[in-house]
Amino acid sequence: MTDIANLIDRLKESAALGGNSPTPLYKRLEKAIRTAIQDEHVQVDDALPSERDLANMLGVSRVTVRKAVQALVEDGLLEQRRGAGTFVTTRLTQPLSRLTSFTEDITSRGLSATVRWLDRSTGVASPEEVLALDLSPGTKVARLFRVRNADGTAMCLEHATLPLEMLPDPQAVETSLYAALEARGLKPVRALQRIRARLFEPEAAHLLDVPVGSECLYMERRSFLASGRPIEFVRSHYRGDVYDFVAELEL
Repeated sequence: MTDIANLIDRLKESAALGGNSPTPLYKRLEKAIRTAIQDEHVQVDDALPSERDLANMLGVSRVTVRKAVQALVEDGLLEQRRGAGTFVTTRLTQPLSRLTSFTEDITSRGLSATVRWLDRSTGVASPEEVLALDLSPGTKVARLFRVRNADGTAMCLEHATLPLEMLPDPQAVETSLYAALEARGLKPVRALQRIRARLFEPEAAHLLDVPVGSECLYMERRSFLASGRPIEFVRSHYRGDVYDFVAELEL
């Protein structure tokens, strides 16, 4: 259970609510709450005080609190439960408006991105890979098969295939494939993604330590260089209990 008085003191100190700063007040408060969560001064499933109470205790407006909280909800650090309040959550939210790597997504939230490698190899492209990467039959490809973790918790199972000429040595990829590609001047600039609901089959469920038949978000992604050439074909299984994909729509 969170010590509310201690949390409020930490937020006041971290956000420098009484000081002069060019950074908007709600941004300072957002960063202070984010830091409190990352430093585990507030725990997963702990409830924050209501907007009114938080505003009164911090000496700021409810609008300031609302904007700070909403930003953290959108980033997947907080969850608003109807009729219950605002809670710290383990769910991760990935926007569909930007092309980013798993490592970038996780580290931007202050978490540690790690990999458990299952395979880093080369071989002849399968018919599916030939079609996805616009290759000639018989072309060799590099394949990466791994479990992606956030702070030690398995989040997704990922198969990535690239033309071998783009990634001659799959062993050179340590944690981030996009970092390795960028070092070669080959970072993708756009992608097409298809996401659909599935249930975890036994092998994937075992690798991610989730129940067989539990919810899965299955994603296929084809990524492209600025020239328009396909460079990456990825098939990922994300845990449906901790991951959300969010798209912003405008009229």
